[in-house]
Amino acid sequence: MKAVGYTQNLPISSAEALVAGDVKKPDCGPRDVLIRVEAVGVNPIDTKQRLNADPGDFRVLGYDAAGVVEAVGEEVTRFSPGDAAMAIGTLARQGTNAEFFAIDERMAAPIAVNNFAQAAALPLTFVTAWESLFERLGLGEDSRGTLLMVGATGGVGVAALQLLAAKCPQVHVVATASDDRRAALVRELGAATVVNHREDWVSALLEEFPEGVDWVFTAHSVGQEHALAAVCKPFAHIVGIDVGPDSIAPLKAKSLTWHWESMFTKSLFDAHLSTQGAILDEVARLWTDGTIRPIIAEELSPICVDTLRVGHERMEAGHELGKIVVTGWK
Repeated sequence: MKAVGYTQNLPISSAEALVAGDVKKPDCGPRDVLIRVEAVGVNPIDTKQRLNADPGDFRVLGYDAAGVVEAVGEEVTRFSPGDAAMAIGTLARQGTNAEFFAIDERMAAPIAVNNFAQAAALPLTFVTAWESLFERLGLGEDSRGTLLMVGATGGVGVAALQLLAAKCPQVHVVATASDDRRAALVRELGAATVVNHREDWVSALLEEFPEGVDWVFTAHSVGQEHALAAVCKPFAHIVGIDVGPDSIAPLKAKSLTWHWESMFTKSLFDAHLSTQGAILDEVARLWTDGTIRPIIAEELSPICVDTLRVGHERMEAGHELGKIVVTGWK
């Protein structure tokens, strides 16, 4: 089958950073679904893996997929061949940037809307957002307080804003945005207050909320530990989805709690894996009834080295408003 991956850690400017491969169709394990891939998402983890992770002979990247179930393992109960599905990937197996992708059924969900481009924009970002808000921070329908969202216009940020609007109506969301277009989007998705992170956002936030915030979601915590400590109330909780601050020592005086979130933890350690399928089921339901929608910055086609190279370039530039998806095969 056709696949796109890498054989060495190279900058995307190199002609060999991404390469095409002809690889064996994945075997379908007892709990696996084999998906014929129609669309994939591009995420920051793709670029980080390409630059840093050992590819072996050839590693297929990709951690979002949408398509049609081709086959199922003998222990599968949630899917049948012919079902439309979306799924997340794992660091422990080959990725989604291939004609076929096999994954544990607990990391996939049936979809009722056969828009594969939109479906491919949902899995990684919404699972990460859900786990950050509801598992790490423990938010729920009765939660009251103020939440700061740093990185609100990235793929996970726009997912988190929509989940907060749907599930936590009493939480006042403060979102960072760098220009009017981004500010308009985060307000549309549920942010009540917007601060410009290219200006003195700490002073702006504390002017409106002098006691600080109760929770922080951040996609950009490197070098921000002092700013985060300044804007938090004592005993506040912070969840980070990036590599983390240089030190969490500045958080100690206020007894702040730092939470890590990685969507890959459950699959790497086979810990509570079925919860990811349940999250994807709920995301699919919310998408189908119109409560949430994917925010797609760019849709490229077909799935090949050239389009995925563009996706990696866009992701590394860091200016995209939402998700990049790539659809179809030649």
